Amino acid sequence: MNEKRKKQYRELGLMIAYYRKLRGITQIQLAEYINVSRTHISNLEAPNMPTSISLDRLFDIADALEVPISCFFEFREK
Repeated sequence: MNEKRKKQYRELGLMIAYYRKLRGITQIQLAEYINVSRTHISNLEAPNMPTSISLDRLFDIADALEVPISCFFEFREK
């Protein structure tokens, strides 16, 4: 995985964490909603572990958090 892609996965994970916390949902609750382990959610959100994710899983997360999937791609430029 190249550096650009790693950065994008990192940003995606941070956006998932942001909206999860905004909704007041724990990693365990989100994991249960989408039928994955809490460790998997933790890996997705961890900024130092760029973890890939399927579109199906991303749609599940968006549904669970009640946000449009496009919100996950509103990366902030640094």
